[in-house]
Amino acid sequence: MRRGCRRRARPAGSTWRCRVADDEAEITAWALAAGRGDQDAAARFVRATQHQVRRFLAALVSPGEADDLAQETFLRAVRSLSSFAGRSSARTWLLAIARRVAVDHVRAVTARPRTVPMSDGYDGVDLSRSGFDGQIVLEQLIAALPADRREAFVATQVLGLSYAEAAEVCDCPVGTIRSRVARAREDLVAAMDSRAARGPRRGGDAAG
Repeated sequence: MRRGCRRRARPAGSTWRCRVADDEAEITAWALAAGRGDQDAAARFVRATQHQVRRFLAALVSPGEADDLAQETFLRAVRSLSSFAGRSSARTWLLAIARRVAVDHVRAVTARPRTVPMSDGYDGVDLSRSGFDGQIVLEQLIAALPADRREAFVATQVLGLSYAEAAEVCDCPVGTIRSRVARAREDLVAAMDSRAARGPRRGGDAAG
């Protein structure tokens, strides 16, 4: 599998794509082995994917709930590994499970009376004390995107899925993913322009 990528010298971009393809193949091989009962492969599969699963869930729901939802994602995945046939990459399959976990969570939360504040993540950041850190601001803007655009943008632009893989994760046509990503970019540019026009917010204008 790796030999095909090393057959001849390739540009740097192709080398990176080969390395990603090799990683995907290895993760998928671990998932298939785990489905046959290999506990070591199962542990490797979880270690290799847990960061991206948590990052995806943090963007879809909130950072404060991402750990619990990631745990639920892996519980569901482990129960289903025996039926994973490798028709898609294991990462794509796992992120689709994570998305369903997030959807189920949001449905459950909206179906019951709210007794705690909605935000414990991005919205609670005090920009005046963070020095307007660019990453924090970007995360806030992404969190404010409509859910369908947010998940398409995070899947492709943050996690690096192809449009086809993101379409499988989000259960929609590739063209829909392209459209959602394009609109998400437009939303982010407009939001950043709006912030720039307003200027920095100050935490308490002047106490003398």
